[in-house]
Amino acid sequence: MKGPAPDVAAGIARLEGYLLAQGRLSEARREAEEFADRMPWLTTAQREDVVSHYVQDRIALTRRVLAALVARAGELRQEYTERYEELRRRLVCGSVAALLCSAALCAAALLAR
Repeated sequence: MKGPAPDVAAGIARLEGYLLAQGRLSEARREAEEFADRMPWLTTAQREDVVSHYVQDRIALTRRVLAALVARAGELRQEYTERYEELRRRLVCGSVAALLCSAALCAAALLAR
């Protein structure tokens, strides 16, 4: 069975990203509300300001963390690609060397008759 078409897969990925972002936003709002609840002396306007700043800071932190993760994933992809290419080159060289040795041994055996 085939996977979804590329445009469908891209749409699903965007939807997943949106849902994850909304989940993080809801989590940040919940934590901000809990944080503000520990300060009962705040006026309503102050409380809203604290909640707003907390959410903004949390979203900024989440963006920085995600950017760092994306950068690291790119670095790892590059490292693993280079390693894979090196291992592949070594395997091909080893296989060619084994094939040449086998051919040389066969030729030597035929000439020895």
